[in-house]
Amino acid sequence: MIHIYCGDGKGKTTAAMGLAIRAAGRGKKIVIARFLKTDDSGEVPVLAAVPGIRVLPCEKTFGFYFRMTDQQKAEAGAYYRELLEKAFAEAAREQADMVILDEIMAALGYNLADEERLIELMEVFCPDDRREERELILTGRNPSERLLSMADYVTEMKMVRHPYEKGIMARIGIEY
Repeated sequence: MIHIYCGDGKGKTTAAMGLAIRAAGRGKKIVIARFLKTDDSGEVPVLAAVPGIRVLPCEKTFGFYFRMTDQQKAEAGAYYRELLEKAFAEAAREQADMVILDEIMAALGYNLADEERLIELMEVFCPDDRREERELILTGRNPSERLLSMADYVTEMKMVRHPYEKGIMARIGIEY
């Protein structure tokens, strides 16, 4: 089934990674691809150590989108389009039960990944006749109406209050 964790609140990645842990605890195989992130996040080494979970490495980082040059945006687009392909190729190779595309919505929103290609890959990984056997988790803000209509689960995290509003920056072990 297709899950979307979206919204402006904290917890989208946390929910997806929690689901990965639950699935791995039941012997399922999971492939995780992370978009617009680095490997400097607390969950990465722990998830990589869990049997059944394969976290694709972030081999390149590009920083914040709004700080990228046009050249960096072009490089990031090529990299993230390749990462999308790699995630589904790895899932096929590993016969994965679950694929998590963390922050894929941001990559789509910045045109660093192609929604049409994502949908093609989704239809291969989660065809209607195998829909209940596999899980595809998409996270990030502002999913398209088309992706929302395809999803079986949609959970919106809504920010009510956040320390950032008081000038408190992201904290190690909490936000990353």
